Amino acid sequence: MAIAAGSTNSDTGDARADGRPGPAGAPGRAGSELPPDIPAPRTGTPGPAPTGRVRQPVALIRLLVGLAAITLTLLLADYARATTSGIAADVAQAARLVPRPLAGIAGGLSTAALLLVPVWSAVRRLVSAVPERRRILQHLSDGLLAAVLAYGASLAVDLGVDELAPASLVAAITQPLPGHLLAHTEPVYGYLAPVLAFMTASAAREHRVPRIVLSVSALAGLAAGYATPTALLLGLLIGWTAAHGTLYAVGTPDPRPRPAQLLQSLREAGLRPLAAHPAGPDRYLVRQEAGRPDLDVQLLDRQAVTAALVQRAWRRLRLRTAPHPRALRSLRTGLEHEALVSYAAVAAGVRTRRIAATAGLGRDSALVAYEYLPGRTLDQLAGEELTDGLLTDAWSQLALLQRREISHRALVPSSILVDRAGAVHLVDLADGDIAASELVLRCDIAQLLTTLALRVGAERSVRTAVAVLGPDVVGAALPLLQPIALARTTRTALKQAARAHCAALAPAGDGARGGEDRRAVEAARVAGVPGPARTGSGAGPADATAVPTATAVPPAPPPPGELLDAIRAEVLRTRPQAPVRAVKVERLRPRTLLAVAGGVVAGWLLLPQLFASEQNPIAAVGDADPLWLALAVLAAAASHFTAAMGFVGFVPERLDFRNAVLAQLAGSFVKLVSPGGVGGVALNTRFLQRAGIPTAQALSSVGVGQLFGLVLHLLQLGAFVYLLDLEPGGSELDALPAVVSGLAGAGVLLAGVSAVPPARRWLAARLRPLTSEVLPRLLELLRSPGRLAVGVTGQLLVSLCLVACLYCCVRAVGREPAFASVAVVFLIGNAVGNAAPTPGGAGAVDSALVTLLEHTASMEEGGALAGVALYRLLTLVLPVLPGWAAFAWLQRRGAL
Repeated sequence: MAIAAGSTNSDTGDARADGRPGPAGAPGRAGSELPPDIPAPRTGTPGPAPTGRVRQPVALIRLLVGLAAITLTLLLADYARATTSGIAADVAQAARLVPRPLAGIAGGLSTAALLLVPVWSAVRRLVSAVPERRRILQHLSDGLLAAVLAYGASLAVDLGVDELAPASLVAAITQPLPGHLLAHTEPVYGYLAPVLAFMTASAAREHRVPRIVLSVSALAGLAAGYATPTALLLGLLIGWTAAHGTLYAVGTPDPRPRPAQLLQSLREAGLRPLAAHPAGPDRYLVRQEAGRPDLDVQLLDRQAVTAALVQRAWRRLRLRTAPHPRALRSLRTGLEHEALVSYAAVAAGVRTRRIAATAGLGRDSALVAYEYLPGRTLDQLAGEELTDGLLTDAWSQLALLQRREISHRALVPSSILVDRAGAVHLVDLADGDIAASELVLRCDIAQLLTTLALRVGAERSVRTAVAVLGPDVVGAALPLLQPIALARTTRTALKQAARAHCAALAPAGDGARGGEDRRAVEAARVAGVPGPARTGSGAGPADATAVPTATAVPPAPPPPGELLDAIRAEVLRTRPQAPVRAVKVERLRPRTLLAVAGGVVAGWLLLPQLFASEQNPIAAVGDADPLWLALAVLAAAASHFTAAMGFVGFVPERLDFRNAVLAQLAGSFVKLVSPGGVGGVALNTRFLQRAGIPTAQALSSVGVGQLFGLVLHLLQLGAFVYLLDLEPGGSELDALPAVVSGLAGAGVLLAGVSAVPPARRWLAARLRPLTSEVLPRLLELLRSPGRLAVGVTGQLLVSLCLVACLYCCVRAVGREPAFASVAVVFLIGNAVGNAAPTPGGAGAVDSALVTLLEHTASMEEGGALAGVALYRLLTLVLPVLPGWAAFAWLQRRGAL
């Protein structure tokens, strides 16, 4: 494939968003010279050839997929053994129709052919490609190593299944050998794994003959009765996985083309290259004949494309504004898309790089040749060079893209280049789209607002945007002004700006602190974020090619949240009626995936216990004692009233107690869609905000309640552990020494963290909200001892109500444990539930309660499961419907 684009005058740029390194220069005029820091290559000097080995991400991905497929095959073979055994029996019955002598001959011949395939492939490749013999020998050595590893893995699986696997799995993947009643076939069939591993790892181009031989060998094994379908599948999976594991472990010979191949491809595309000089990973600067502009050539290979596959696919799944996962497309399709967007931008009048040619370099590589034009990116410009005229020019270029509905998607500093004349060029259009949606176009505006504000502040960024686009267009982008909608480099720059801002405000401390502060400021400077403004004449000299200007150096930007808020405030100043409610750009949150995965794991672990225990817990729940069951229901209902007491007691302002009780009941509904105690904290904070309490005070009140809850939880745990040790036989549990040891370990860990300066500063940053917000709120509460007593009493009673509920549930199913042991079980299990990422602590709480009841309360598995199932039914499942009704009622009344 070779596509030439004839253009003599172009404005180009640099920077790639797909992982390819961009050229050091920015746009200029055709016929420009190479950068002074890179010597001009002499004619006929192709530059050093790629050497060594590289680990390709695609090999790691395929290795993980293969391991998962092998595991899934073994699990399905065991759990669906009836189906697996039925398929094997049907195949064996069909194989009996083949005459035994014929099946034996076919099996011997197919095995011999299978072993000859690697030899035939190696000889054929060495004879047909003499110039590439060294590289072919490297591939063949990789294939030989993969074959050895695959054969060893097959033997290991055979031995493991015979010695360690349960009899059900052995029966599912094997069958009796013909004529031998006591022997069975191998779990992994024959030589399929090593042969497939050799052919895959050696990068063999011929696939038809090996596939035919592998298929014939597999059919012969089935016909002779020496293999089952599962054994064949395992052999193929082990061979494929071993091949890619080998390729990732030792690497593959560098697949990048040699400079001579690059020059030849450019000549075939109609260009006149003289020499190529390496200028970075996968990048060459190419000099052409006199009168033709030099070229900046970017190499694309399947390794770079696949490296972004997982990240891009996840971003596409998660965000509505993410680009399409082009890693799933071929190199040709990616080149065509990039060229199409570039040509569309040029047709729209945008200053951007012009493509001189695109060409394919075999099956796994391609190139894009741009006309090389010097310049600097936005993050390379000094602060005094960022004039209002330059900012206006950047917005004018974006306006041209917006007018033609072309999205850029990556307006980061490296995508904004300024040539020697001071003209702005928008480059890096690889992720752009034609006929983009309104949401994506507004994302570009929000991205450029933030990118420029990081350098010049919110006021100048918004003012120049409004001057070019108008207040309505800029105001429409406010709902997209949220970190998740911005590029990753921008989010990183926001964090670095925050660290630099804190370093500038912090007083001079010890040497280590000062060194870290300087490193934070330097990291911000490298990321394109200016450091704090200096007074006096200590500023560094400007670049030699800087455009003279009288604009002052901009001040350091505020922290991330304040910067985005400042941008919103500036936009609302010009357009007060602009929408400010954030648009939901996330389709799927990582927390949601984690919750779903946790629920699946919980069901996987708990359901077998429900039906595999000696005593059916479902039947035990059905036969529960009515009196104890009624007491359990009353205790569960009372917990909502005591939770409301523990909530309002830590709020100095007056609250409606009825609404507070309904809010705690609504928490039973909210925690089904949020992990642990996160949902309750958010719900209580929102309730206080709607009650007219400022956000800072609302968060502080909830934080005070959480702090008291933690302290009281530990005190209750210690008290019940002490009571448990006083009971007959309680000393055998050694619960008190275990708790004391845990607290001592936590103290030692805290002391160790405090002794390390970076860890101490990290801990201080996490505890700063406690000292700056929670403690002042606590001091305010101390002026109302009656209200504080209500809060403490409520916190104590809510734990006791839930302990009583669990105790009554256990008694309802006919067990009689000590109350102290049930209390210890609940307090530990509740702590596990608050730390678990699953909704309502599903899975983690249930497993912890069952396990602790078995060991601490000396209950059998069936009784423990029955008691926990009844308890979770009363406290997690049944309150959902009333919680939803309370949630809806509070929302209609404006209380949530």
